This record gives sequence, structure tokens and C-alpha cells, in this order.
Amino acid sequence: MENRIVVSNLLHRPIRTAVSVLAVAIEVGMVMLVVGMTTGLLNETAKRVQGMGADPLVQPPGASYFFAMSSAPMPIKTGDLLREVPHVLAVAPVLFMFNAQGGINTIYGIEMASFDRVTGGFVYHGSGGPLQGPYDILVDDLYAQANRTKVGQKITLLDHEFTVAGIVEHGKGSRLFVPLETLQDLSGAHDKASIFFVKCTDPGYTDDTVAAIHQILPTYKILSIREYMSLMTSNNLPALNAFITSLISVAVVIGFLVIFLSMYTTITERTREIGVLKSLGASKGYVMEGILRESTILCLIGIVAGYGGTLVARKVIHATFPTLTVDLTWQWAFYAGILALVGSLLGSLYPALRAASLDPVDALAYE
Repeated sequence: MENRIVVSNLLHRPIRTAVSVLAVAIEVGMVMLVVGMTTGLLNETAKRVQGMGADPLVQPPGASYFFAMSSAPMPIKTGDLLREVPHVLAVAPVLFMFNAQGGINTIYGIEMASFDRVTGGFVYHGSGGPLQGPYDILVDDLYAQANRTKVGQKITLLDHEFTVAGIVEHGKGSRLFVPLETLQDLSGAHDKASIFFVKCTDPGYTDDTVAAIHQILPTYKILSIREYMSLMTSNNLPALNAFITSLISVAVVIGFLVIFLSMYTTITERTREIGVLKSLGASKGYVMEGILRESTILCLIGIVAGYGGTLVARKVIHATFPTLTVDLTWQWAFYAGILALVGSLLGSLYPALRAASLDPVDALAYE
């Protein structure tokens, strides 16, 4: 009987109910999408680095986990030292450069021969082929899909015009590849590299190789791929963690305020009804329970709507931005639902207390 009364109350003001449900859905969607996009960015970056096929990575001291934020202070001749380390099969120097022209991208400057030895080579789509001229560029299939790029097309990056020599399968570190010497000239980092990808004769020698490289380059950052993958979390990037926390907090506050306003307005409109209930013997607990039950039903409907909306939003994002990964997890779906439920209950607590404390005589006389 009580649930029927609550449902009738919700249906009596459909627009207000719809707005409250939408607010909770937006709250849930914001939490899931923000975490999903940041987690997707980290996971996708880590998977592309893993897809290089290297075993250890050699970076300069103090280098960032995000390669695009790394400088290029290492001499290219460092590669010669690495090739002399036991169990090293191949070494590929790579120069990174961050480019925001026509979208945010990290460009890899590579030597085709050494890069192919470490990674096993590119898989080409269509009629394209490897880098040959100084202003040739390779793009991966997701970048080509997002930007409608074709082999032979001219694209402008770093204020220079490049010719698309080939479209390659994604998953080899970057989405854009140009000759190493060209990127060195454009960045002013002559005979320098940002990182060295090292391929061992057998993956089982990775730890021994890392230890041996530490002996000859004690101040450098040397990581195995396994260790690098474990470090690619938001906990190791304080600024990203703060960003996620801030947006989640905003989403929770939005849900709290909307539910609070909705329930407070409901109490004001139903003052006489509450007076009738109390005059018939309804206890304070009964009145509070009805208000809290109403807000809970609103929240649960909003949570379900938020889950559905998030799935639709992910499909739209993938269709519009193929290079953007959104990783949705059951764990964060649960957290988002709990945050919405707690925020809604807190938002309805004061209106429920106010309703329970109304004097029956005053409530019946309310106009």
C-alpha cells in the first residue's frame, strides 16, 4: 500500500520526477564516463607500448610514464652501448614529439630497420608501404578512420606537409610515425632519442638485461614492460587522480541538490496531506520513511537510466572519435550507483525531517 502511494506521488508531478531522474542519470553517467575515459586512456596507452614487442624500456632520468611528456636528452649513441649488453637482440631508438595541430597526438620518430627488428614490423592496410622519403608518414588505421586519411594524401603536422606512405594496424606505440632524422631536425634534438626499446633474445632474460643496463647506465630509468604496465594507473599520476575526484564530486553535488530541491518542494506542496496523515495517527517515522522511500525509488530509476545512457554515450563516442577508448567496468558502475544513492538519501534527509516535525494542526491550516 505504501509503495502505491509513493508511486502515485511520483506520477502526480511527472515533469519534476523526470528532471530528478535525469539528474541522477547524469550523475551516474558523469562518474562512469570520466573514469572510463581516463582509465581507457591509460590502458590503451599501456597496451600500445606492450604491442611494441620490446622487453625493457630505457628512458632518461626523471622521465614521465607518459612518453609524450618526456624530453629527448639521450644521445643516439647510447643505443650502441645497449647493443653490447648480453642477451640483447635489437635496440630501437625513438624520438617523441607532442603535436596539438589537427588533434592531440604523439608522433614517433623511428628508424624503420631497427623498429621493425624490435616490433616484428608493421601490418599494412591497402597499397601503402614503409617510410622512404624524409617527409613520409605512417598513420594507424584508427587515426585514418577518424580523420578519413588515405594513402598518398597530404597532411600538415608540426607546420610541415607530410605524405601518407601507408596505413598500418594500430597497437605499435603511436598512431603517427615519421623518420627519426626528420623529427630530430624539426624538434632541434639532433642525434638524440627520447627512449630506447630493447628486444631480448628471449623474454626470460628481461630481468637480467635490466640489471645489466643498470650497471652501465645507473642513473637512467630502466623498466621491463611488465613493470611499466603495472605503473600505468591514475594513482601514479596525482594530477589525473585529482581531476577524476573533482569531476566525481561535482556530479555527486548535482545529484544531491536536485533531489534536495525536489523533496523540499514536495513537502511544501503536501503539507496538508502530511497533516491529515499525522492527525490519523501516522508517526514521525512513518512520514520520514515515505519521503525517503520516494527519493530512493527516484534514485534507483535514475541509476538504471544512467547505466543505459552511459552505454549509448560510449557507442556515440566510439563512432565519433574512433581513437578515444572508454573502458566501463562493473566496479565503477557499482561505485557510481552507491554514490548516487547516498547523495539522494542525504539530499532527502532534511526534507524528511521537516515533514516529520510538522505540527498536525498547523499543517491542516496550511494554504
